Amino acid sequence: MRTAPSGAVFRFGRELRALPGSIAQPISLYPIYCRVAIPRAGGNMSVGKPFRRTIRQFIDGEYSEGGRWKYMRHPKFSTDAAHYIRAYEIIQKDVIDLFDYIEPDDLNNCTYSFRIHELLLRACTEIEANFKAILRENKFPKANGLNIADYKKMEASHFLSEYQVRAPVWRGNNKVFHPFKGWLEHGKPIWYQAYNSSKHDRHNEFRKANFDNLLNAVAGLLVVLSSQFLDGAFSSTASLSINIDVPLDKFEHGIGSYFLIKFPENIPTNDRYDFNWQILEGEADPFQDFDYTK
Repeated sequence: MRTAPSGAVFRFGRELRALPGSIAQPISLYPIYCRVAIPRAGGNMSVGKPFRRTIRQFIDGEYSEGGRWKYMRHPKFSTDAAHYIRAYEIIQKDVIDLFDYIEPDDLNNCTYSFRIHELLLRACTEIEANFKAILRENKFPKANGLNIADYKKMEASHFLSEYQVRAPVWRGNNKVFHPFKGWLEHGKPIWYQAYNSSKHDRHNEFRKANFDNLLNAVAGLLVVLSSQFLDGAFSSTASLSINIDVPLDKFEHGIGSYFLIKFPENIPTNDRYDFNWQILEGEADPFQDFDYTK
């Protein structure tokens, strides 16, 4: 057993501060020295086993450093992630094509058309498909008649309101989208209301299928996917692509490599992941279900 300076906590070669009210105990982790914070009775407790279709910060604030992303490649983490990612990438391609005709500009936010309406419906349908997959794979007992009240439960597991998305090319001040901001307090997001209104009464609500609502919906879809699959660049044979040079504004290229995304930075300590995947992956089922019934 290797030792380290008193009071220091190391994980994958990085020094961390011990959790408040905890004591650090050394453990052997292959050739890498690692000391983990063991909570005292009544102290903070982090998450020792990942949830299905759910990525989170680890206890040190990182998401993927040191190969810790590898849990996402396990077949029991999610069912057919590539299916959902591909659907988004096709929508993103069509949105980029739309930019040939509608300039990404604040002045065009109220522009509406049949093409925008079609893309808005597709983006929101995909968001619902992802929400249903998350609930289903975490064994949520309600299978039919799911609605926004059920979807909001995923704020507790995926912290969707903390994500931000930025358009790489935009003229004006509205290039950053925060699609789930305040959705617990204010009901349905405006873009989701526009989707429902224009779907059920297109003739009278057609103007709500506008450029601004479309881009917020696409940003919302990117957020929901990213909260499950990080940057999505993984498969059973490929390695996750890690962007080491993260810009100062913390926006990184997301799934599809066009829009930029900012991941949550302040997930509560007791909700962060803190596990050794090299040990967990040997279990029959190394994942746990998130309890959405609470």
